[in-house]
Amino acid sequence: MKESSTTRQQAAVLWVTALASFAVPFMVSAINIILPSISTDFAAPAVTVTWLVTAYLICTSGLMLPWGRLGDLYGRKRIFLAGLALFALASLLAALAPAIEWLIAIRVLQGLGGGMVFGTNIALLTGAFPPGRRGQVLGWNISATYLGLSLGPPLAGFLSSALGWRSVFLFTAVTSLAVCGYGWAALRGKEWKGAQGRFDLFGAILFACGITLFIYGVSSAGSSAWNWVLAGVGILGLVLFLRWEGRAAYPLIEARVFFHNVTFLFSSLAALIHYAATYALAVVLALYLQIVQGFPPQLAGLVLLVQPLVQALVSPLAGRIADRVEPRLLASLGMGGTSLGLFFFIFLGPSTSVGWIAANLVLIGIGYALFSSPNTYAVMSSVPVDHFGVASAALAVMRSLGQAISMATLAFLFTLFIGGQQFGPEAAPQFLAGIRVGFIFFFVLSLLGIVASLARGRVHSTKA
Repeated sequence: MKESSTTRQQAAVLWVTALASFAVPFMVSAINIILPSISTDFAAPAVTVTWLVTAYLICTSGLMLPWGRLGDLYGRKRIFLAGLALFALASLLAALAPAIEWLIAIRVLQGLGGGMVFGTNIALLTGAFPPGRRGQVLGWNISATYLGLSLGPPLAGFLSSALGWRSVFLFTAVTSLAVCGYGWAALRGKEWKGAQGRFDLFGAILFACGITLFIYGVSSAGSSAWNWVLAGVGILGLVLFLRWEGRAAYPLIEARVFFHNVTFLFSSLAALIHYAATYALAVVLALYLQIVQGFPPQLAGLVLLVQPLVQALVSPLAGRIADRVEPRLLASLGMGGTSLGLFFFIFLGPSTSVGWIAANLVLIGIGYALFSSPNTYAVMSSVPVDHFGVASAALAVMRSLGQAISMATLAFLFTLFIGGQQFGPEAAPQFLAGIRVGFIFFFVLSLLGIVASLARGRVHSTKA
């Protein structure tokens, strides 16, 4: 009877976290397709519109670690479902935004909810399953994430063309609210938490301010030299955070568990580099297909469907293999595949065939899947169960910080090459010149990620 109850509980956790991992990433990828429509509707320049992506990522990056710690202390389910409800509310407000400034501010609120969800969902899932099954369920969870990313571009393109870009936010609000309702019903009476102690508010403030100033400074560096100073202050804030954590009575991250853990450190670094090198690809291609190739949003979305669909198909298999094969080997192989794909995209031009782009996206999709599931498995297997929340949040921070750095790089290049022009065919030559420099940078960065991935050491002989 107890075993049957446990099995039902595990199934409920798997379904709830998978559905949330579909709903939130759906909006993450959908926004890329509707950026040109939003730019036209609000008469906003290209650099301003990219802040719809960057503002969201800044908020999630700066707050996921505190949310993960709060989940460990007071309940992962509580933080997870509250974040999903906030994400739904912010999506509804975004559909009603009267100006681009309002929409950017609401995206910050949406990022707050998304950070609560992704700061706790992997911990919620990992804590419900034994070590021998974690790779498999993580693979399914990541597959749901990629399914959301897959459907985002084509569905957003269809909704935007038929009903306008605001309908994309309305769809996200309804979907997220439905998942939240299911979660409250399916997980009623059960809570997951493992840590003791108090919440380190000062450390959380240091971390959030450091992340925010760094990403904002880098993102805006092209418009003023003073923004480099802000980025430097952000780095200083993160250094102070690390020093504080070494002395705090109840730190967000305990040094003995995380800072002296080679597997955790290099797996987290590999995640940071991987997402920094690859995240902007979807935005670049969404803009390229519409600005340079003249595709309508629906067709551009269908082309972008290729990569995340491949990732969704391959991720469960990669997760199962990670239960038996060293994650550093699979993850490094995967990052090698994405590196090769980024190299090929350096030669993207005005007449590049759609077939060539799709084939390259298949390569990157396979590489992405081979990296993500094993790397997540390595991170969660390197720490004890009562620190799953912080480990999950730290990995999510690395992902979001990498994504934010990727978008900051893109915004910087757009500032240099496009300036105050709106996205349109007249900006195509400058756009192509900018993204070529970007792909060279991302390719070199991904090579460094392979080194970090290989340096993580063994997992199966040491996992908790």
